Amino acid sequence: MEKDISIELSSIFVIFGGTGDLTKRKLIPAIFSLMYENKLPEKFTIVSIGRREKTNIQYREEMYQFTKKFSRFPLNDKLWNDFSKKIFYKNFDFTTDNNGYKNLDLFLEGMETKYLTGGRRLYYLAVAPEFFEGIIRNLKNNNMVSKETGWQRIMIEKPFGSSLKTARILNHNISKLIPEEDIFRIDHYLGKEMIQNILAIRFGNSLFEPLWNANYIDNIQITSNELLGVENRGAYYENAGILKDMLQNHLLQMLTMIAMEPPVDFDSESIRDEKVKVLRSLRPFTSKSFKEDIVRGQYGERTVDGVKLVGYRQEEKVAKDSNTDTFIALKTYIDNFRWGGVPIYIRAGKRLDTKSTEIVIQFKKLAGINYYKEFNKIGHNLLVLKIQPQEGFFFQINAKKPGNDFKMEKVELDYCQSCKYVNDSPEAYERLLLEAIRNNSSLFTRWDELEYSWKFIESIEKEYENSITNYPNYAAGTSGPEEAIKLIKKDGREWWNTSPYEGV
Repeated sequence: MEKDISIELSSIFVIFGGTGDLTKRKLIPAIFSLMYENKLPEKFTIVSIGRREKTNIQYREEMYQFTKKFSRFPLNDKLWNDFSKKIFYKNFDFTTDNNGYKNLDLFLEGMETKYLTGGRRLYYLAVAPEFFEGIIRNLKNNNMVSKETGWQRIMIEKPFGSSLKTARILNHNISKLIPEEDIFRIDHYLGKEMIQNILAIRFGNSLFEPLWNANYIDNIQITSNELLGVENRGAYYENAGILKDMLQNHLLQMLTMIAMEPPVDFDSESIRDEKVKVLRSLRPFTSKSFKEDIVRGQYGERTVDGVKLVGYRQEEKVAKDSNTDTFIALKTYIDNFRWGGVPIYIRAGKRLDTKSTEIVIQFKKLAGINYYKEFNKIGHNLLVLKIQPQEGFFFQINAKKPGNDFKMEKVELDYCQSCKYVNDSPEAYERLLLEAIRNNSSLFTRWDELEYSWKFIESIEKEYENSITNYPNYAAGTSGPEEAIKLIKKDGREWWNTSPYEGV
């Protein structure tokens, strides 16, 4: 395998929460994959921190089992032996033990001398949000994020705050400790291959960008359906719900990529500047529009072929009378020159009948075709971007059906990326880790993006108290509440449910 010389900086990857699921299932396998592909320098090492007592050998063996299961590349003894030597485990209570930070800094300095990493450290906070500020404060107080040599960056998992108010407080407190340019707030959807492909499709093809406006686009649909329920995340979900778990971050980020203006260049700040403009232009909900344009839902129990599917209220650590949403569908608008009047339909839910995340751009029909009786029943032109589990896109057009009669049929120009590049598409965390080391912040969320997304969410949440819920209102393993279909049908439209690629 040819060495990728685009990365020349050695560094230390420090993980707070080294024994958690995120580290086991995503981070360590992602780093292994980057090493496998020679995307990282040889003098790159990992230091995991946890509160459980483990030796380096014990920790490495545990990581071996998870990497073997979750890495997209096969393991063999030599590969793992070379990789495992780069993994170290330190045990201390990072919530209270200041001496633990002092000892950690001494250990890291020793590693920097040994591996010649020059003070370059990437701290990853794979912990609950309530620990973010405390960890960063301890790092600051122990001079671990303000060294004169190298760089020190901090990667923070979502959620960033639980409301606009708490997000502002958290950002204010963190910003006093470390500059904004050294904070990398993660939304793992931004690391997905097809999310990155949105910019390539839009700005790399003369076919689409001239039509990318209210004159030619009828509506935009963003869908994220999940087969699974909340499972062991009941406690988290009771506080977040679908609104904060999906809409505030993943779904709004996808919308910004679809709706943003062409950036001045592809530098990270130019891209994020345009994304902020979209969020600022989102029409907030009023009491009237909340009642008319939002559908909420929660899944209930259901028996299928003798197998009982539990409802949300029967999930572990969920209140028996919980009114937490597990589904949302809404219609909103972007009030700017490009998108004025184009409805944006967004829906997301758990425990549905399909697993699919996709974006559908529905183009308008030409007014003149109404004069051709042969064209009365033609379909809409659609551009469908498939995010997961399949990756790819297709463009639906209309063509004549073979035969003596002039009859039309829908034709799909199909590109299945996950079929063509099996196991070649990097996982989201691989890309995010690599770009943080490269100091490319375009895949990470800037504070003003978060602030405006929270403002939009707040316009919805403030109406919750006055709304009436009758939960559960859809059965597990179904398509969601009937009201979601009525929401779009009353506009004379329908939700597009595109079929998955065969064989994937």
